Amino acid sequence: MLLLLLGIIVLHVAVLVLLFISTIVSQWIVGPGHATDLWQNCTIQSSGNVQHCFSSSTNEWLQSVQATMILSIIFSVLSLFLFFCQLFTLTKGGRFYITGIFQIICALCVMSAASIYTVRHTEWQHNVDYSFGFAYILAWVALPLALTSGVIYVILRKRE
Repeated sequence: MLLLLLGIIVLHVAVLVLLFISTIVSQWIVGPGHATDLWQNCTIQSSGNVQHCFSSSTNEWLQSVQATMILSIIFSVLSLFLFFCQLFTLTKGGRFYITGIFQIICALCVMSAASIYTVRHTEWQHNVDYSFGFAYILAWVALPLALTSGVIYVILRKRE
């Protein structure tokens, strides 16, 4: 049982790390001479140093992506906090429903943000020589991990 709890906590912390990295790092779209994330557009010199960074567009869709990524982090942190609270207060045989629901909501927020960005980024980036960066991919990787974690929390029963 101890190894199961440790595995669940490691999975949850991995999801949190992926969400933080994908939200903060400036690598959602990369191309020759530029890198873009949810917050800013940066021009990169050939040596790899950042030359200029400008704040991102104020499009409503981009603000909704920003908001849902932040909400996913908040729900995941709350889920981890609730897991530890329920671990010590839940009666024997009880399920971690609230924790699981918060983690599933986190996964839905990530899915919404990444989907909106996938569909709408062409309105913002007109350059055809771009590709999705690793932060964008990490957001998609966090989705099934968060969903799996949430389902495990819902199924999990507390034992002595």
